Amino acid sequence: MTQAELVAARTPFPIVSGVVGWIKRNGLVAPAIIFAVVVTQAPFALTIWFSLQKWNLLRPENSRFNGLGNYIDILTRGDFISALIVTVILTFSSVAAALIIGIGLAELVNQRFPGRNIVRTLLITPFLVMPVVAALGWKTTLLNPVFGIVDWLMTSVGLPRIDWFAEYPLIGIITIIVWRWAPFMMLILLAGLQALSDEVREASKVDGASPSQEFRFIVLPHLKSYMQLCVLLGTIYILAEFDTIYMTTQGGPGDRTTNLPYLIYQQVFVSSDVGHASAMGVLVVVIVYVFASYFIKLLPQLMKGNQ
Repeated sequence: MTQAELVAARTPFPIVSGVVGWIKRNGLVAPAIIFAVVVTQAPFALTIWFSLQKWNLLRPENSRFNGLGNYIDILTRGDFISALIVTVILTFSSVAAALIIGIGLAELVNQRFPGRNIVRTLLITPFLVMPVVAALGWKTTLLNPVFGIVDWLMTSVGLPRIDWFAEYPLIGIITIIVWRWAPFMMLILLAGLQALSDEVREASKVDGASPSQEFRFIVLPHLKSYMQLCVLLGTIYILAEFDTIYMTTQGGPGDRTTNLPYLIYQQVFVSSDVGHASAMGVLVVVIVYVFASYFIKLLPQLMKGNQ
């Protein structure tokens, strides 16, 4: 018998013996994996436990085990359904717009022209700006209804001023998110374009393909897996968007820009309702997990199709 089997045989608890045996077999990577599990999964397990409790910090004497009551409550509440709808609209609109703009920018900077490296650096800059700084900059400098640059340009051509975050708050937030995420998608798509052989594109031109046909039948199929990766990463991160909403509209007017992360924040820090907030957090994790699992399973097929 090996040393690990001897230790397992002496241990009265099968689970403990299995863990000890696994650590013995994976001595090099075990510390890193254990650390990652403790840091990520332990808080999540605690969140699940909180989600099963009826626990409001303002009324601690009423705390008790509530089972699935919190989940039933939030699934039948109008504010959760409204926040879910806002989250879906905000996420998919931002991802789609950022992806389209990213494809255009990637195709632009993939061309050879003087100063191309400088243009690439400038286009990447928005993604490097902190989300809070970006939101404040757009709110106070670009989309301000009194002295904002966008409204100044509109009044210069005879159009009326618009209070973007009061009249069209969701469009304003989507604009800021797209401004930040389009450069990130441009980087991924640019890597895909550079992996496309110039000989293939030249051959299509020799065969008489127009630029639109070349882009449709050669470039887009080649970028399929890269676009899928952009959608996956963009959706995961934009689903958790909080900074932009907090710094611009704070969920308003009313609940028109209240997404799920901001609703969870309100439940914890405004209503002090830990139970319902934890249940919302668990549901958000489940939604992200289902979406990510689907795309992760789909990515190898797309990669295989492009090889």
